[in-house]
Amino acid sequence: MKDINKRIAALPEQRRAVLARLISKEAEGRNSVANADEVPARPADHVLQEAYDVVIMGGGLSGLTLAIQLRRALPQASVLIVNSTKYPAPEAAHKVGESSVEIGAHYFDTVLGFKEHLEDRQLRKMGLRFFSPYGDNRDIAARVELGPFENHILPIPSYQIDRGRFENMLAVHAGKEGAGFLDDCRVRDITLGEDGAPHLIEFTRGGETLHVKARWAIDATGRNALLRRKLGLSKQSDHNVNAAWLRVKLPINIDQFSDDREFLGRMLTGFRQYSTNHLMGRGYWVWLIRLASGSTSVGIVADPRIHPLENFNNVERFNDWLDQNEPLVGDLLRNNRSLVQDFLAIKRLAHTSEKVYSKNRWALIGDAALFTDPLYSPGSDFIGMGNTIVTELVRHDLAGGDLAEHVEYYDSLYLASSTTPPSASSRISIP
Repeated sequence: MKDINKRIAALPEQRRAVLARLISKEAEGRNSVANADEVPARPADHVLQEAYDVVIMGGGLSGLTLAIQLRRALPQASVLIVNSTKYPAPEAAHKVGESSVEIGAHYFDTVLGFKEHLEDRQLRKMGLRFFSPYGDNRDIAARVELGPFENHILPIPSYQIDRGRFENMLAVHAGKEGAGFLDDCRVRDITLGEDGAPHLIEFTRGGETLHVKARWAIDATGRNALLRRKLGLSKQSDHNVNAAWLRVKLPINIDQFSDDREFLGRMLTGFRQYSTNHLMGRGYWVWLIRLASGSTSVGIVADPRIHPLENFNNVERFNDWLDQNEPLVGDLLRNNRSLVQDFLAIKRLAHTSEKVYSKNRWALIGDAALFTDPLYSPGSDFIGMGNTIVTELVRHDLAGGDLAEHVEYYDSLYLASSTTPPSASSRISIP
């Protein structure tokens, strides 16, 4: 890999430009084919059984990947996914967590074996990239840039993930692995069993109230965190940031913000757009994430002491805020407002839990457990680690083992690993 990067760096400028165009054309071509061939499918119909070894409440990224991992590790275990939304999901689905880094990417492409999908139907990521503030932020070339330059081809892959496209594929694969899948459901309540008795989960589907028993109950309901709220386990994070984001049906190429030759010559032309780009400022940062479906995710994460959420909590205010703080993005968005696909704003994005695993055979995963800060794209890392821990706990339990010691160890390990360090927005916000 180092030899390849050295050979690229040694090419004359014109040949580097030709190579950049060819590589970008190939990447966009693969994803155009993916767009044309991608026919979202539903998982196979499932006949509800009376009881399951594991019931996963929530069929998003964490729930679907856990179901697949469980079925592969424990083919004798019965698994049911109960999901609130109807499948297939739209592409560019409105979920945070589109940018993966190495641990999460390894979990998806190697542990779960979806490398072909990620290489062919998602975008290969060109690392994390940061731009410090400079003046009014209208000259991107004048901003200090931190990111991969000479080593254009990173040795360890990661991906920009269109969550709708990815989760549609995962739902179908979960069914093929033998997991039951029911969508368009509303989990109403869960009664936890005592002394080894099964849990009882109540949900509605199509106007009908249904009940199912589960040896293990897994809360993957995201920020709604049904089980966490029921048990009073919610814990406010010390890390206080707000966030808002949208998708725009437009491939934003950050190289097009400048014609400065030195800026454009630092790396192959067009490659910056495949990084997770962070535009940093006092008390905030803005993300730009290209998606394979042709959209770009644009988000603001900000310290409320400097940038209150009400300053960017709808599309118009979001655009006004960008005009003031990141005018290059603001101008582009304002000129393409008709292409905005969705919008969401969240107060106090970070949250955590008093406990995530229990010897009473329940667990919290994904956003239902905790969320730190998207700055370094850690969400998929925690999904991979959390799901692997739950798989080990279920394996140990079904083999007749005592959970108490394992639960205590894994609970402290997972919660400690997610302790939020001071973020860039918090550090920058101090005068």
